[in-house]
Amino acid sequence: MIRFLSVLALLVSAAPAAAGFQDCLGELRAKAESAGVSARTVESATRDIAFIPDILPFETAQPEFQTKIWDYLAGLVDDERVNDGRAQMHQWAHALSVAESRYGVDAAVITAVWGIESNFGQNFGKWPIVPALATLSCEGRRQAYYSREFVAALKILDAGDVDPNKFVGSWAGAFGHTQFMPSTFLGTAVDLDGDGRRDLIGSVPDALGSTANYLKKGGWVTGLPWGFEVRLPAHYARPSGRTRKEPMSAWAARGITRIDGSHLGEGSAGLLLPAGPDGPAFLVTRNFDAIYSYNAAESYALAISLLSDRLKGLPGIRAAWPTDDPGLSRAQRRELQALLIRRGYDLDGKMDGVIGSKTRAAIIDFQTKAGLPPHGRASVSVLAALQGR
Repeated sequence: MIRFLSVLALLVSAAPAAAGFQDCLGELRAKAESAGVSARTVESATRDIAFIPDILPFETAQPEFQTKIWDYLAGLVDDERVNDGRAQMHQWAHALSVAESRYGVDAAVITAVWGIESNFGQNFGKWPIVPALATLSCEGRRQAYYSREFVAALKILDAGDVDPNKFVGSWAGAFGHTQFMPSTFLGTAVDLDGDGRRDLIGSVPDALGSTANYLKKGGWVTGLPWGFEVRLPAHYARPSGRTRKEPMSAWAARGITRIDGSHLGEGSAGLLLPAGPDGPAFLVTRNFDAIYSYNAAESYALAISLLSDRLKGLPGIRAAWPTDDPGLSRAQRRELQALLIRRGYDLDGKMDGVIGSKTRAAIIDFQTKAGLPPHGRASVSVLAALQGR
């Protein structure tokens, strides 16, 4: 009964929004034309588009802010993505070399952004960009922001850079290999392959070059590492924080060393403690901040940074996370889903390694029946229980 009432409440709340959508859409069309978008593009891009209520809940459920850091990184920086990334670096070596030489950004970092954002072009997102942005402009929590993105999206179509039939992406309007928002595209996208179009959907070189240009504009310093893992002295309770930059000598004076015990070197950095002083610690430079500007979440920036290291053959995190139940790689998550399906759980037949609502519900039900704490996480303990260990 509670589930029925919650669904009914969602439908009732969506009804007035959908009813007023056409009026709002009319205002958006007028804004686009006032911004210089041709009437022809406005008409063709907005004809017959509909309100999409399913998008609205995503605004409050972004994984960078909802997921435990060890779960988040386990699924993003795994052996599978490292191997795929190295293969892509080999395939697109020329484009990466051009982007690196032109913008001064490390090719491994560019590739890591591509891997995290779209799994190297395998997941652009399923939402039609123009209707999604129209919905968020009319009913979302940041309507002014999304209305600007809506106009920017129409400007992209008006310029002919993107095929309207392939203009799909994330629920928030990001699109292409490296998931640019429309306004970011207008200010940062480049034509690296020289075909006269800035195409982040159909051109890998354009996407890689545009990403490098974005990071350069975000403050990237050529030759500077993003940072490195460090070891804290026992019971460390002193300053920390990405933005609190201090000279390496100041951190060394507090007893901090690199994770292998060597000296910190020169320059300045902030101390990042993503799980507190009992977990892995990192000194991060201005280049970490440039990566952070791509998507304002420290966990996201750390994922890209760590993936870029592993693409270059460097080791991953060496310190342990403060948990006795670590997260799972994507291969392990697919195995978990297969075992849940084998036990009769309905996951729509999906074994994609994505832990959505159906997988979480199935995990909770399994944990409850198995006498385990029902946290709903795809973790080592759940996989072991499903395997019968």
